[in-house]
Amino acid sequence: MIRYLSILFLLIFISCSNDGTNRNPYLLEVSFRFDANLNLPEYNPLTNIGTAVPISSNLAGTRGVFVINTGFDQFRAFEASCPNHAPNDCSTMSLNGQVVTCSCEDYEYSLFTGQLLNRPEDGKRYYDLLEYRASLTGNTVVISN
Repeated sequence: MIRYLSILFLLIFISCSNDGTNRNPYLLEVSFRFDANLNLPEYNPLTNIGTAVPISSNLAGTRGVFVINTGFDQFRAFEASCPNHAPNDCSTMSLNGQVVTCSCEDYEYSLFTGQLLNRPEDGKRYYDLLEYRASLTGNTVVISN
């Protein structure tokens, strides 16, 4: 019996892979915490489902953060710097409804999923938006990494 358990344990151990996660080489994952009080005028639109707001603070993310209310008291927060090149003059994205656009190559990303919407078919590796933790605590959306 011990022999069978040893073989089973060995198979499980061998089948586990630790390839790590596929980190974005262009963006640093900085540690921060930002509280967006929904009672304040600049964050009050987040009380409506499907509404996104930019937080262009040097206290949140690399170039700021985009936050969207996805419904049922759930929020998603994404880095405001384009994930497909190093931060530069044109890499800070602009908000248009529920889509953000990088002015360098006109890449568009969905704030509901974080996915690159107009992914080129050239065989190169492209990254989706870098997501941060976002949770509702009372009347404040806490965004952190």
